[in-house]
Amino acid sequence: MNEIQNLNSSEEQVNLHIVENMDVNNLPELMQNVLSLAHTPAEKDMLLMSALTACGSVMPNLYVKYGVAAKRYYPNLQLFIVGSAACGKGIANLALELVKPIHEKMPLIIPGDATYPAFYQTLAKQNGRGYIHESEGSVITDIWRSSTANYNTALRKAAEHETISRSRCKEASVIENPQVSMVLTGTFSQYHALVPSVENGYFSRLLTLIVDEHQAFNSRYVQSSDTSDETIKAAAERLYHLYESLLFTHPREFKLTADQKSRLGNHLQTAYPTLIRMLGEEFHSVVLRMAVHIERIAMILTALRWKTSECYSDKMDAALSCTDEDYQTAEMIGNKLILHMAQAYQLVKGSEKVSIPSVKPLDQKQILLSLLPEEFESKQLVAEAQSQGISPRTSTRWNEEWITSGIVYKVRHGVYRKLLAVA
Repeated sequence: MNEIQNLNSSEEQVNLHIVENMDVNNLPELMQNVLSLAHTPAEKDMLLMSALTACGSVMPNLYVKYGVAAKRYYPNLQLFIVGSAACGKGIANLALELVKPIHEKMPLIIPGDATYPAFYQTLAKQNGRGYIHESEGSVITDIWRSSTANYNTALRKAAEHETISRSRCKEASVIENPQVSMVLTGTFSQYHALVPSVENGYFSRLLTLIVDEHQAFNSRYVQSSDTSDETIKAAAERLYHLYESLLFTHPREFKLTADQKSRLGNHLQTAYPTLIRMLGEEFHSVVLRMAVHIERIAMILTALRWKTSECYSDKMDAALSCTDEDYQTAEMIGNKLILHMAQAYQLVKGSEKVSIPSVKPLDQKQILLSLLPEEFESKQLVAEAQSQGISPRTSTRWNEEWITSGIVYKVRHGVYRKLLAVA
């Protein structure tokens, strides 16, 4: 039985798409060009997340401080794309092409088809930095399952940049500050082999993208891929120059603005508690770590905007500030990813009592209304909705429903006031 088959109806699945609900023009040019190679909403989501992960793997000396302890987090994401056969997961392999030119100059890629000792030794030789990319989850999970070492623990530590040690390895017993990025694609059973339970600490650290879409055969798969090759080659070359410039600079901090930090904090307290109440306190760790993922994604997006001339200027020694458009995009991506994580959470627990898609539209309305000020303008409504991945048309329709229901009062054209408290 296909474990993904009954997750969503086609209408509900649209609500989980990422790229379809964002303004692609707000993305860095490199990412826009890469996404032009995808066609369906599912393809675009898979390519966006795999490309962001690949790009983040080649951004050395860039970090963000998070939490009261000001812990350093680097732009390394770990992603598992979960889907059935013929859902088009192969498009994620384009992300691997982005980093190959860098790997040819300086080893970066770590084969997934390797024993744990081999993985550990390769990572040690590469000074704790690496990128794992496997298009068949079974390749990696079968080996990991038979290994006496705990890959799960190693990847969990790498996600937090915590020291990885192995007493039986003579060449290197300790890897400090590991920075590992990873893209895996596979079925749910393969995903479940890596994350056997929601209590496992790796669950909240591994970003999960669930794809419930079958790819129809069409002529583009038998046409020449010259355009695709040229696009990826140009993007890879641009990424190589960025990597080279970062490699020879001092460590540089990425910072959210004060307003962005405030918004992120308020967002965590307002937007996600509904999911925690539905799924249980075990989901709380997913919410907290999504804040780190949002900052990492924003860091990758902002870094991709650099021009080569700026990379070698004095500006490279200063802290890098997040642009408003990149923060909004990162927050919107996080909003969608956490719903995918909620789906994965239910699948891993084997629960059928709660259906996230069936209640999500109502929750989105409630969350959107709660985030708006007591008196708001149309442009505030649209901007807040877009950051949540809600289209202007839908937010306008919801506002009309609120007015009809007596929840919102129209003060004058384009200005509204909330009349009832939001639960």
